[in-house]
Amino acid sequence: MRSSGSGKSGGRGNYRGAGNNRDQKQGQGRPRKPRPEERRYDVGPGASPDGPKSGRGSSARGGAKGGPKQGQGQGQRGGGRTAPARSREYETRTEERNRERYAGKKDVKLPKTFPGAEQEGERLQKVLARAGYGSRRACEELVEQARVEVNGEIVLEQGLRVDPEKDEIKVDGLTVATQSYQFFSLNKPAGVVSTMEDPEGRQCLGDYVTNRETRLFHVGRLDTETEGVILLTNHGELAHRLTHPKYGVKKTYLAHIVGPIPRDLGKRLKDGIQLEDGYARADHFRVVEQTGKNYLVEVTLHEGRKHIVRRMLAEAGFPVDKLVRVAFGPITLGDQKSGWLRRLSNTEVGMLMREVDL
Repeated sequence: MRSSGSGKSGGRGNYRGAGNNRDQKQGQGRPRKPRPEERRYDVGPGASPDGPKSGRGSSARGGAKGGPKQGQGQGQRGGGRTAPARSREYETRTEERNRERYAGKKDVKLPKTFPGAEQEGERLQKVLARAGYGSRRACEELVEQARVEVNGEIVLEQGLRVDPEKDEIKVDGLTVATQSYQFFSLNKPAGVVSTMEDPEGRQCLGDYVTNRETRLFHVGRLDTETEGVILLTNHGELAHRLTHPKYGVKKTYLAHIVGPIPRDLGKRLKDGIQLEDGYARADHFRVVEQTGKNYLVEVTLHEGRKHIVRRMLAEAGFPVDKLVRVAFGPITLGDQKSGWLRRLSNTEVGMLMREVDL
């Protein structure tokens, strides 16, 4: 029968007392097995003779499961874990090896491509990649395929250095625009003035390029009521040559007229139509479509005089209802919508430059 004074606190006191008696009995007989926190795990040089035994168990590797705990007098930090102790001799040898390994490393040799190196220019594949021909690896493949030439000579080795400002670089025979030039094609809507600014406040070409990082200017002009391709760029020499009569860059137009038209209309246009400022001749003429008396005709010419197509057809007896320029040299309108601006591809830029010997 339990005494009236026994309770939860009394039960815990009896349990602790029983544990102390058990420890005292073990101390009288065989040596008590040390608890994990009381063991020593010295390994390496200077290990204690009472340290872990050889073998494959966790004790031989320096501790029980979970790693050894902090021993007595060895940088104890709140009972945290620590790495195995290493002798001072081991630390000294490690420091000497590190000194030998990194000795003289202050005089680092700069790579050949480092800014300020003796070699001048840029690697060819880097210039091509910046011009939009793909990654550097893709540009290296262009060189391997013998498709790149510099100053008229095909490049047969990788890593050639070039000067983008002076050297003439071509891919597949087309000149690469290596500088920060920009080239755009705009499908000009009817009613837009072919100027970059208009003092009268009318809609103009500049309204379509207001967010560009550099100032652009138009190549030639289109009548206000004429739609179609007009080029915009900041490459002054290219723009000048594209509009110069010497290079004879052809422009193609689609005109809507009312017939019937005679069979010799094309021959008359090719032979030349007398205008107030001289003869005007078409390079090509054909009927594209006919619906009753309505005709859609194509006229190609290399002249750039004001209202030239409208004046020629009107003089021949067929006033133009609607006119669209569908091609400027190698740049075609395609399915580009009215009012849309698109950047020319590298191939298109190269074709334009070849057209005017650039």
